[in-house]
Amino acid sequence: MDARAFAEEICRTLRAAGHRAYLVGGCVRDILLEREPADYDVATDATPDRVQQLFAHSLAVGAKFGVVVVTSEPGSGDALQVEVATFRSDVGYSDGRHPDQVVYTKSPEEDVKRRDFTINALLLDPETREILDFVGGQKDLRAGIIRAIGRPADRFREDKLRMLRGVRFAARFRYAIEASTFTAILKSAGDIHQVSAERVRDELTKILTEGAARRGLEMLDETRLLSELLPEISAMKGVEQPPQFHPEGDVWTHTLIMMGGLPAGCSPTLAWGVLLHDVGKPPTFKPATGPNGRIRFDEHVEVGMRMAEEICRRLRFSNDDVAQIVALVGNHMRFKDVPEMKPSTLKRLVRLERFDEHLELHRLDCISSHGHLENYEMVRQFLAATPPAQVRPPRLVTGDDLISLGYRPGPPFQAILEAVEEAQLNGKISTREGALALIEKSFKRSGS
Repeated sequence: MDARAFAEEICRTLRAAGHRAYLVGGCVRDILLEREPADYDVATDATPDRVQQLFAHSLAVGAKFGVVVVTSEPGSGDALQVEVATFRSDVGYSDGRHPDQVVYTKSPEEDVKRRDFTINALLLDPETREILDFVGGQKDLRAGIIRAIGRPADRFREDKLRMLRGVRFAARFRYAIEASTFTAILKSAGDIHQVSAERVRDELTKILTEGAARRGLEMLDETRLLSELLPEISAMKGVEQPPQFHPEGDVWTHTLIMMGGLPAGCSPTLAWGVLLHDVGKPPTFKPATGPNGRIRFDEHVEVGMRMAEEICRRLRFSNDDVAQIVALVGNHMRFKDVPEMKPSTLKRLVRLERFDEHLELHRLDCISSHGHLENYEMVRQFLAATPPAQVRPPRLVTGDDLISLGYRPGPPFQAILEAVEEAQLNGKISTREGALALIEKSFKRSGS
């Protein structure tokens, strides 16, 4: 059974028990757009307690807001989950996210009035295939418009994250934001800081990874949300670059072009690495001086790494994601030296964690500026021609070997082991005997 069939089965069970039940929200929108919904939601007049009575495999994760998650039976393959929400109207939003009071209702029309945008407030009768549209959502779908339900300011006051969601939907579907909704976002942009960092991070990540990252970034800028959330990115605008390397224009333009190359479903760390790879350029910009001078960004990589880490920490990324995003920023300039690299240096480069992301960032960097892909192709050819055992060869000697040779444990150990690995990666030694001979020749024993 697929997710849609499971959701429709839930509706049939509710209806057989005397209740009204419909598919609702984003899944209906996507069905009408002939897209595959990411998930399915059901709206019903059954109370949460009643839903749990009817479905043995259910969990009241949001029962005080009228939401119960119904899961498929264990043993039926991958478990399916559908959120079942009771028709309700919400009263007050003191915290800018959750209703102060939930009042259950029997009316689906009353229920949709509390939702965010018209295109997300459609209901589908799974038996008759009739669409219930109380807010003009079908018309806005046909016109390509993101419109808040009712008074936009009220919808954004209830949940400030809806401003980012509006931008995301507009970018993903290539829709326009309706004028009064757009104006309300402009006026309320400063309130976005009331939203938790985790929710902001997740929404921004969706904007960057749903296949419309460039348009999303442009719309964040147009709505003033970018300057509120990522002022370091706004600072890229107007920062000139050397035309011989960047004929496309300033740092902002370069970054936009790169974001436009990110496909739907790309990894979040790659998307953020692309966004932040040149974040250190605005604070390190030095104009060209003299007749033969050129614009410089001295130490922009080191500065960018520090800034990227601060941004990631601010948005509460996991430690693993922080490390990868900072590594992407920190290593993006190394590819220019590939033709001159020793074998050992190149092998260490391609051994970076999730190297495919580093290589893809480099490709996007090149095609979004000078267009030269020689170094990219050189790395690809190296990876294709070099066996993994040569890139990550087994260690020839260990610390125990050094002790048995009479070396005292301490800081020199690391230098010896690195020297052995360097020679191994460069093809100068390939055996334990060769490694031991190198050590004897190059390093004095403790006390000798």
